[in-house]
Amino acid sequence: MSKIWHIRRDACGLTLSRRPEARFDVAARAEFPPLRMLPLAHMIRQDMWRRLRRLRGFAPAVQVTRTGAGLTVTAGGSVTAAFPKARTEAQIGDLLHDPELRARWQRCALLTGGKVLI
Repeated sequence: MSKIWHIRRDACGLTLSRRPEARFDVAARAEFPPLRMLPLAHMIRQDMWRRLRRLRGFAPAVQVTRTGAGLTVTAGGSVTAAFPKARTEAQIGDLLHDPELRARWQRCALLTGGKVLI
């Protein structure tokens, strides 16, 4: 499998996906404090892939959007095979709200020098 990740940036944030056009057949959301967006997206994508790697036809995608108080993360992706949507979305939601993972992601994606880096 190719190691190419597509990164689309706009004024509000970025989207990291396996495919050129990100699609969210399955998704969950979580709020985060201000962090570096690209490292945060990559770490969430890696952990989501580890948790869902057996989901046939899964192509992960993570969208990070700036909000007034910080960031909103939408994690999920496209799935080309039949899958249990509710259970998969619950798994992604559990991942996004796991205190240990969130602490690691936040440590690794801390802002440096007060600048917002993407």
